[in-house]
Amino acid sequence: MIKLRGISLHRGIKVLCENANLEIFAGQKVAIIGPNGCGKSSMFAMFNGDLSPDVGEFSITKHWKTVSISQYIDNTDRTTLDYVIDGDVELRAVEQALVEAEKSDNGNEIANLHTKLNELGAYDVRARAATILAGLSFSEADLRRKVADFSGGWQMRLNLARALLCPSDLLLLDEPTNHLDLDAVLWLQDYLQSYKGTLLLISHDQAFIDACANIIVSFENKTLFSYTGNFSSFQKQRAERLLLAQKQYEKQEQKKAHLNDFIRRFKAKASKAKQAQSRVKQLEKMEDLLPIHQASGFSFEFRQPDKLPNPLVHMEEIKIGYGEKVILSQVQFNLVPGSRIGLLGRNGAGKSTFIKLLAEELKPLDGIYTTSSGLQIGYFAQHQVSALNLQNSAFDHLLALDRSLSDQQIRDYLGGFGFHGDEALKKVEPMSGGEKARLVLALVVYTKPNLLLLDEPTNHLDMQMREAIAYALQSFEGAMIIVSHDRFLLEAVCDDFYLVDAGIVAAFKGDLNDYQKWMLSSKKDLIAEQNELQNGQPKTSESNIDKKVKKRLEAEFRQKTKGFRDIIKKSEKKLTQLHASLKNIEESMLDTSLYEEANKARLTAIISEQAEAKSELEDLEMVWLDAQESLEAAEQQFDDELSKAK
Repeated sequence: MIKLRGISLHRGIKVLCENANLEIFAGQKVAIIGPNGCGKSSMFAMFNGDLSPDVGEFSITKHWKTVSISQYIDNTDRTTLDYVIDGDVELRAVEQALVEAEKSDNGNEIANLHTKLNELGAYDVRARAATILAGLSFSEADLRRKVADFSGGWQMRLNLARALLCPSDLLLLDEPTNHLDLDAVLWLQDYLQSYKGTLLLISHDQAFIDACANIIVSFENKTLFSYTGNFSSFQKQRAERLLLAQKQYEKQEQKKAHLNDFIRRFKAKASKAKQAQSRVKQLEKMEDLLPIHQASGFSFEFRQPDKLPNPLVHMEEIKIGYGEKVILSQVQFNLVPGSRIGLLGRNGAGKSTFIKLLAEELKPLDGIYTTSSGLQIGYFAQHQVSALNLQNSAFDHLLALDRSLSDQQIRDYLGGFGFHGDEALKKVEPMSGGEKARLVLALVVYTKPNLLLLDEPTNHLDMQMREAIAYALQSFEGAMIIVSHDRFLLEAVCDDFYLVDAGIVAAFKGDLNDYQKWMLSSKKDLIAEQNELQNGQPKTSESNIDKKVKKRLEAEFRQKTKGFRDIIKKSEKKLTQLHASLKNIEESMLDTSLYEEANKARLTAIISEQAEAKSELEDLEMVWLDAQESLEAAEQQFDDELSKAK
């Protein structure tokens, strides 16, 4: 387990947290949240052994193996697959020792090393690494490419893959979704749900935290608060705690006012002097409670567009691509004011290409493409962040847009995006990724667009800024198209989803849960098709199979798989019951009175009940998974026999 006792962390003269206490138990999945710069990454550095607390005690179970995402690429000459496997240093060391043992023909050592390699999973490590890379949207061809061929964002995906592949007791993931598309985020979410070790996660993606975490640790007023449950549960618990704290603060302020009034009225009277002095001492001993500040540091809204022509954009039979390479074809699309569209699709399907067409960075290869004369485009993309003038300030960038603005108008406007006081005069060069993204967004908003194109707008932004964007977009009157891995943003502002797939842009019937099912199903089908092609087994045409043979094979299949299907059915029924039970337990834990000293025994019992239910759930999921895999293997065998009978 991990224990923090009276911890204080400083960054220079800035106090990040003080007198913080925390306990994290084995197997818990913990999301650490808080605004940028509050100390989350410093805490991770402490867990990694790279930083010691300035005050207090910190301990972690000695035998635990800690793994985190490296921020650097160690060897760019390696292929993608080899580079990911290199992350398991122990495995590579044993492989090298085996090479030396074989050179010296040391039979006993060779046998021992083969046993060790088997324990380390060496014989299926390439398959496991390939599966992880596929989940993170790397193609089969990418596995043979050199690491140096990839951009910085894709190289960070490789470092994430290394961390996921390497065996660990404690996995530290700092903003793992920043460089991922939605498909990869959904895959990572499923992967982490089955992770057996202790997970510590820093993220600003509310939906991702909801799916992956069962404990929330929140940085609040330079200390740590721990909440049981996912992010949605945390929001309810924190709101109740803040409401209680606010009431306590108001009650104390009333008491202080009463004491001060008594002291003022009776301090000069001899008969009341002793009582007045007692009130003074009582006031001095009273521990100050802080007022509750929940207001976000960001406050902005999209300015009213000068015009709202209808339609804004009209497309007929459009082809889009680069040179002779067509990415999207036969695109039929109209954009009208008020459209709120989220673009879905696999990485490389053409989402960004479609956005670039709308942003007028690409011209259509063919078809009819018309725009209204009053079209005003606001385009946010990561390459615009890189295009900022590093030597200029936020103040300079806005002044360049509108020379008529006064200094105070510029400061007031930038303050809504978190650039307060001298922050508005700071050069762009030393700014964090989040600050640069905020500046680009501020410039886009100022142009009063009637068509807003947002390509991954929330990368590097903290929760407060993400919520401010979602709130502002809800009142935006123009049309918007968003590509994002942030499901909170998509669900909060999008009325419709369009799927970019197989060269076509079409309305998607369903919500993000339906898209997740579609994506996972499509990926499974794609893998199956690739396996068939690799094995030289084309899909079987049932019309060419003798009906008697087919009927016999189907009967054998039903008999062979009856046990697996029964297990799956019973497991699913029990899993539903356990999930309902866990939900009831976690809802009962929202009762703030449960955390009072008098109810400690009851809280302990509920936590124990929760742990037992989760343990039973995990065991049952493994039973279900084993039966499912056996059923799928039987289905594959059935398909093979059908192919032979063709």
